[in-house]
Amino acid sequence: MSAGKANCLVCGEPIVYWEEAREVTCCICGKQETGHSVCSAGHYVCDMCHRAKGVEFIIGLCSSSTSTDPIAIMNEAMNDKSIYPNGPEHHTLIGAALITAYCNAGGKNPQGQPMDKEAALAELKKRSLQVPGGTCGFWGTCGAAVSAGQAMSVLNGSTPMKQEPWAQCQRLTSIILGRMADIGGPRCCKRTGYISTLTAVPYINRELDSGMTLPEEVVCTFFDRNAECRKMDCPFFPGADAEVKAPYRHSAEMRWVG
Repeated sequence: MSAGKANCLVCGEPIVYWEEAREVTCCICGKQETGHSVCSAGHYVCDMCHRAKGVEFIIGLCSSSTSTDPIAIMNEAMNDKSIYPNGPEHHTLIGAALITAYCNAGGKNPQGQPMDKEAALAELKKRSLQVPGGTCGFWGTCGAAVSAGQAMSVLNGSTPMKQEPWAQCQRLTSIILGRMADIGGPRCCKRTGYISTLTAVPYINRELDSGMTLPEEVVCTFFDRNAECRKMDCPFFPGADAEVKAPYRHSAEMRWVG
C-alpha cells in the first residue's frame, strides 16, 4: 500500500511549500535545482527520484492489463508501495490508465487501425515526465488534467497545427479543470485523478467512438494517507453525503462531455 501520509520520503515529516522557488539539493541523487518545497526537517526529493519506481510500475502494469475500466487500473496501481499518496507519478498514471482502457476496448488510431498500446504508452510516458510536481498550485493547471489531455492527444493524433484534434484536447482539459475548481483544494492526487478519469471516459467514448467502462460509483480507500483529505466534502470519501457524491456517479457523467 502507499506509504505514509503524503509526507517526506526520507523521514516522514510534513512537506512545507514556498510561494517562490529556492535553491535545493535532492537528498537521494544529489541533483541541485530550484524547488518549491522541502519537508519540515529540510529534506528535498526531486521529481525524478520521487516518481522513478512508480512510473516504471505504472507502465508495466498497463502493458499487461486487459481491463477496459481506467479507474480499476488506477486503483490497482495506487495500491502498490511505489505510488505515494501524492506526487508527480500520478501525472503518468491518469493518462496511462486511459490509454490502456481505450486500447483494451478495441480503440482505433486516427487512421482507423487498432491502436498500438505499447507505442502509445511510451509516448504518454515521455510527455508526462515533462510535467513537474506541484503544477496544481504553481501552474494554474493540475497535472492530472494535463495527463488526461496528453492521453487524448496521443489517441486522436493532435498536433499544434491540427484543428479538431487540437480542439478536442483543449475542451477535455477545460471541463476537467472546471470540475476540480468546483470542489477546490488543497491538492489530493487521488481526488483529481478520479475527477480527470471520470470526466475523460465519457468524453473520449463519444469523440472517438470508444467502449471504455466505469464503475457506478468510485469510493476512495486512500483517504487515511492524506493529512489534507477533505473527507465529507470530497465526493469519493466513503462517508460523504449522497448529494455530494451524486454528480460523480457514472450515470451522471454524460452531462459533462460538452
